[in-house]
Amino acid sequence: MNAEALAPWASEPQRSRGRRRHEALAPPRNEHQRDRDRIVHSTAFRRLVYKTQVFINHEGDLFRTRLTHSLEVAQLGRSVARALRLNEDLVEAIALAHDLGHTPFGHAGQDALQACMAEHGGFEHNLQSLRVVDSLEVRYPDFDGLNLTFETREGILKHCSPRHARRLAAAEPGGPAQRFIDGTRPSLEAQLVDLADALAYNAHDIDDGVRAGLISLAQLGDVPLFAHWRSEVLAQHPALAGQPGRRLLFETLRRMLSAQIADLVQTTAALLADAASPDADAVRALPRLVRFGDALHAQQAELKTFLFRELYRHPQVVQSTAVARTVVGELYAAYTTRPQEMPADYAGAGNLPRAVADYIAGMTDRYALREHHRLTGRRLFEH
Repeated sequence: MNAEALAPWASEPQRSRGRRRHEALAPPRNEHQRDRDRIVHSTAFRRLVYKTQVFINHEGDLFRTRLTHSLEVAQLGRSVARALRLNEDLVEAIALAHDLGHTPFGHAGQDALQACMAEHGGFEHNLQSLRVVDSLEVRYPDFDGLNLTFETREGILKHCSPRHARRLAAAEPGGPAQRFIDGTRPSLEAQLVDLADALAYNAHDIDDGVRAGLISLAQLGDVPLFAHWRSEVLAQHPALAGQPGRRLLFETLRRMLSAQIADLVQTTAALLADAASPDADAVRALPRLVRFGDALHAQQAELKTFLFRELYRHPQVVQSTAVARTVVGELYAAYTTRPQEMPADYAGAGNLPRAVADYIAGMTDRYALREHHRLTGRRLFEH
């Protein structure tokens, strides 16, 4: 979208707060397009293809990974950004980078690393994503990291504990952690990616859960948000009720997503019109303006409760995540005891616990399993 077509409250690339290390412009790309390109070409981005969303990577080829999830978030985010005349390039950059710091084995890996690092500064995947783009990527001769713009970095750091926010703000006053101290909001584009993230994982976790046989369409009939759109599909296509295959599920999810996007656009547009904020900085001092309507938000909460109860806490998922925690915990113990088992740039780091956490967090599911087998001689997952 051309800068002239952006809404007054959109983040304009030519008014970016800039990069930590100054670089000359690189036309014809604007600064946020340049961020997106650096993210796509990064090593961390490529690794997302073998990192878990819900199901461990070896459990099937068709389940979502962190990479496919990030692409879906970017697609949903750009669609809404275009409708609201926000900065699509910034939305895409944030969406593609928001999970770069995720560990192998999803939240199970994160929980395990957090336990291991409890006495060494802790571990948060949002902080790790920022750490990846700020320092861990090694690609350029003049700086560590990707040297992204403030706006992209701010969107990547969507959550941050007060303790970590104070530490980051002390090192970089006015940086992406400052808002957690001031109580202000991020850009509208960052707010949008946060909601697109939730939209994407709710929909694809239903799809993956049904594919895995852990939840059924009958169970989903008790979830109002899903049941409404399934009923509408069956009213228009009654033959789908008796057909094998997944057309009924796909069409229900498609309509459910479309309805949520429409609600998000309508609600946000109304709030922006009422706020009458003149520019991108003014909206930071206001309550969150990128929102769903209250009725839909309540239905989404019911869906989320269902997924936690029936999918994320399903015995099969719990069993896999318990094994994953063991893998990560034992890798951490092995590397801290024998740092020479890591590459030299990690083994020789001054802060060994953080170097071990960085190394493990960067692993794919299958590499973590191979390393665990190499170091312990045990295979904890059946292939």
